[in-house]
Amino acid sequence: MKNRHMTWPVLTAAAALALTSCGTTETPKKESAAESAVTVTDARGKKITLDGPARRVVGTEWNVVETLVTLGVQPVGVADVKGYTAYDTAAPLTGDVKDIGTRGEPSVATVAGLEPDLVVATTDLSESAVAQLSKAAPVIVVRSADASRQIGQMVDTVNLIAEATGTEEKAQAEVGAFRKAVDEGRKKLEAAGLDGEEVAFADGWKEGNQVSVRPYVKGSLISDVNTELGLADPWKLTGDKAYGLAATDVEGLTKIGDAHFAYIANDSDGVDPFADGLKDNAVWKSLPFVKNDEVHRLPDGIWMFGGTASMRAYIDALVGTLTA
Repeated sequence: MKNRHMTWPVLTAAAALALTSCGTTETPKKESAAESAVTVTDARGKKITLDGPARRVVGTEWNVVETLVTLGVQPVGVADVKGYTAYDTAAPLTGDVKDIGTRGEPSVATVAGLEPDLVVATTDLSESAVAQLSKAAPVIVVRSADASRQIGQMVDTVNLIAEATGTEEKAQAEVGAFRKAVDEGRKKLEAAGLDGEEVAFADGWKEGNQVSVRPYVKGSLISDVNTELGLADPWKLTGDKAYGLAATDVEGLTKIGDAHFAYIANDSDGVDPFADGLKDNAVWKSLPFVKNDEVHRLPDGIWMFGGTASMRAYIDALVGTLTA
C-alpha cells in the first residue's frame, strides 16, 4: 500500500566457585548456535529460524519500517525512502539507509548486496517477490491489515517484529505508550464534551476536474482508533476486508450530515484535494461541516496505515484540533 541482545550463559554455583578458587581469567564461552537462535512464526504460518536476534534488517513496507524504528532497529534497507520520509514522519530514519526500490517491486539484487539478517515484508507483497527475496535472506511476512481487528493486528505486527529482533521489552513499552495516548485522548475529548461526537475521516486525490474521495469506514485503522477515543463513525459505506477503505465522490459527502470531517493530505502531492480541489464546488460549499468550519486537515506525515507511532501522532493531532 499505496516502521538483540547477546546474553552470556548463566554459570552454575559450582562452576562459579571453581573459577573463583583457581583465579582463572578465562573468558566465558558464548552461547551455542542452538541457544542463541531465534525462531518465529509469521503471518503465513511459516517458521523462520534466525542465527540470533536480527540486527541488519530490511523493510519492504512503511508500516514495518516504522515499527522497526520505534523498536530501536534502524533498517539498513527501505523501499521508497523518499516516500517514507514524506509520508511517515512519526519514526524518522537515521544514518545510512539504502533505497531498495518500490514497495511493490523491491530489488532483490540491492537487498542481497546489503547482506541483511532479515527482510520484513507484508502480505501486500506478491508471493513471487517474497520467494525471490528469500533467496537473499530470511523473510518474515506480517499481515498488512485486517479490517476485523486493526488495532489487534497492529499490535501483533509490533510483537512479531520484536520477537525477531530481540526487542520485546521495547515493544511492550511502545504498545503501552499507544494505549496511554488513547486513554489520555479519550479523557480530553470527554472533558470537552465531545464524547460520542461524529468524525468522518477520508483522503482523496484530484484527476483533472474530478476529485475522488476514499472514506476510512468502520474496519479501517483510523476508524477503529476513533472508536477507542469515544468518537462515532458516520460513514455508512462498506470497506474492503483488509484496510476498511471505501470509495465515493463529493456527492457522497452529503451522506455524513453535520459530522466533523477530518483528512490528511500531503504537500508533496502538489494539491490539497479538498481545500483546493473543491473550493469552487457548489456541493462542497453547501456541506454542513464546511459551513460550520468543522473541516480539519491534520498535519502531513501521519501515515494512515502505520504503526503505534503514527497512531499516537494521529491521536495528538485529532484531539488537538477537535478541542482547540
